Amino acid sequence: MDELKELIFRLCEAPGTPGDEITAAKVAAKELSKYTRAHMDRMGSVVARFGKQGAKKHFLLDAHIDQIGLIVTNIDEYGFIRADRCGGVDRRVLPGSPVTIYGREVLSGIVCSTPPHLSDGKEDKILTVDKMAIDAGLSKEEADRLIRPGDRILLHSEPKSLLGTRITAAGLDDRVGVAAIIRCVQLLQDEDLKCEITVLLSSREEVGGQGAVTGAFAINPTHALIVDVSFAQQPGIPPEKCGKLGGGPMIGIAPPLNRSMAEHLMETAKKCNIPYTLDVMGGSTGTNSDEIAMTRKGVQSQLISIPLRYMHTPVEVIDLEDVEHTARLMAEYIKEVE
Repeated sequence: MDELKELIFRLCEAPGTPGDEITAAKVAAKELSKYTRAHMDRMGSVVARFGKQGAKKHFLLDAHIDQIGLIVTNIDEYGFIRADRCGGVDRRVLPGSPVTIYGREVLSGIVCSTPPHLSDGKEDKILTVDKMAIDAGLSKEEADRLIRPGDRILLHSEPKSLLGTRITAAGLDDRVGVAAIIRCVQLLQDEDLKCEITVLLSSREEVGGQGAVTGAFAINPTHALIVDVSFAQQPGIPPEKCGKLGGGPMIGIAPPLNRSMAEHLMETAKKCNIPYTLDVMGGSTGTNSDEIAMTRKGVQSQLISIPLRYMHTPVEVIDLEDVEHTARLMAEYIKEVE
């Protein structure tokens, strides 16, 4: 479990906001290259192939490599940095938060927060992100020299171990999915597989899934397993809408997903004593599954989600056991393909 934890920490420590995933993609490609050749496509996604080339069944394993963040829009006359969302940042956690600014130099800053004494009773009102300001301690001239519009910003967070097998970090959505696929590849490296497999660690999921759309079109698979995160039980959320930390992967049931693949995954989990729960959705999944299923003539697709608390904050929490079980479930499922 320590090896898996260190892999996730390495992935989470590499910045990679939508459209600027290069650092995270290089880290992921290096990890994948321990088991098979990997490269980056035109969209900045990481691609790797293995298994029986030209087989009738061609599986795509997808997880998105990008993470939420901010993008610099301008610098005001006092040197405060203005920014907007780059993905679905939860603006409630921004005021008073430390950030890392990836400009000409890597800089630290703080999202400005109005003291409650001066808020005129409006301390519960949260500004939209584009109305917020970031203080990097710079003058206008210094900020203009070091920071440009388009530079990216991440909420500052250091990956940490919690009790047992739980960890916290920013970017676990979806670096844990990336880690699960890399671990799956490791589990399959010495197997005599009957299918072709292509790994796609796709870019820009948090802003529309462009990396998955173009990557799946180029790869043209027959089947796809998509690994993302879903909601884990926490106070204030109905338990029927959540998975459970340590309860294993969540197998998706939704209109865009292939029901027979879901049934097969459940059978595999039971046979291999892998815990799982169901993640039932009445419409789209909000993941790359929706786009990949519609690629070319259609792709039989199935979503496997890892339970996660505090999504889109700098303190996301997962259980390492769920990542390992997700990797094992995919590996056992693929080994059974005839």
